[in-house]
Amino acid sequence: MDRLPRAATPWLLLLPALVLLISFTHYPAVATLWHSFHSTPKGANPAVFVGVENYALMVDDPVFWKALANNLWFALGTIPVSIALAIAMALWVNDRLAGRGLLRLAYFTPTVLPMIAVANIWLFFYTPQYGLLEQLTLALGLPSQNWLGNPDTVLGAMMAVAIWKEAGFFMIFYLAALQQISPSLGEAAGLEGASRWQYFWRVQFPLLMPTTLFVLINALINAFRLVDHIVVMTRGGPDNASSLLLFYIYEVGFGFWDSSYAAALTVVLLALLALVALVKFRILDRRTHYQ
Repeated sequence: MDRLPRAATPWLLLLPALVLLISFTHYPAVATLWHSFHSTPKGANPAVFVGVENYALMVDDPVFWKALANNLWFALGTIPVSIALAIAMALWVNDRLAGRGLLRLAYFTPTVLPMIAVANIWLFFYTPQYGLLEQLTLALGLPSQNWLGNPDTVLGAMMAVAIWKEAGFFMIFYLAALQQISPSLGEAAGLEGASRWQYFWRVQFPLLMPTTLFVLINALINAFRLVDHIVVMTRGGPDNASSLLLFYIYEVGFGFWDSSYAAALTVVLLALLALVALVKFRILDRRTHYQ
């Protein structure tokens, strides 16, 4: 009788988290997968099983492929730059310099701002005729540019917003990791005549690899779940040039009220994120050396 309560204690402690995890993560994922094989219920017409019809429609949907391509370019353009800036900022504010506390706060401030507020700030920057960037281009004698209205520049403009928002957040993780590196390693490298670059590349960067992998996965997830900025700034335009996958799911589900097709799109998004997690935990972790 004494063994039963002792064996049940860990499960009872895990029960609240387990219930929340199943209720808000696993059950919605399974329900979305199930709903993706059915039609959208409309009025008195209930949902009926349609098999892979929604996925067949997806294959012939040019907007889906456009949004997916935009998302891949968005991830490719934001992740390396955000990580590089985060490392550079962390290295700078980790040194002993005057006012480094204020500098850390300045770098981290964009992270704590609400996404809608960030979108409105940058919407003012990009506004033609009187926006901040417009004033700078006029002062330099450059032609006027509609950054959010031009299909060639709108995705790059959205990338700049994401980089500005996320680099400071990633900097915190790198700063914490740098502070865990023993100062004796830097002293030994100095005695050996290593430059700052050699010390970073040969010593610090390999020790930062676990943090880099953690940041990389978070950056990939963030790149595929961006929707707030697009709703406020472009709504996917012009001509779907700034439409990303999650925004397209939002548009299909809440704009066109086609919940079954939105569920199929969501399954594809979850599959992409699962593939990223698989690469991280099965391949990249094996190549990482932990302290």
